[in-house]
Amino acid sequence: MTRLFVLSDTHMPRTATELPQCMYDEMKNCDFILHAGDFVEIEFLKKLAYIKPIRAVCGNMDSQAIRQELKQKEVIEVGKFKIGLTHGYGAPGAIIETVRSEFDSVDAIVFGHSHSALNMTKDGVLFFNPGSPTDTVFAKFRSYGILEITDKTIEGKIIKL
Repeated sequence: MTRLFVLSDTHMPRTATELPQCMYDEMKNCDFILHAGDFVEIEFLKKLAYIKPIRAVCGNMDSQAIRQELKQKEVIEVGKFKIGLTHGYGAPGAIIETVRSEFDSVDAIVFGHSHSALNMTKDGVLFFNPGSPTDTVFAKFRSYGILEITDKTIEGKIIKL
């Protein structure tokens, strides 16, 4: 089994200067990190990359340094599964349709932007938003996520903070 630590909308150091220690502890039990954008400053990207290998995209609030380093979207292959990774944009109410339009032939789409956790399958595609571990502007709780991938399944778990 492959375990992915998934986060988005960390907004470091604007909305927080540090993540809860439990998140760093969980990262150590994962194979790599997925970040769906809105790091804000590149120092936090570098910190995560020191902990575990990371695959990430930039978001609408990211600095120029991050935008030069990261793409707006990527497709990541884990086993037989293809995972689309993007930040997302536009109205939160239409975010599923918006991120779906960015990818062809993927098994899952990991995204952020709305700060609101989501773990649902629609038309055979897993839509996974880990929420934000530092902000509740559009959400009832802070959170991050775990994706567990086997030879046959890809499953998401939302972890409330």
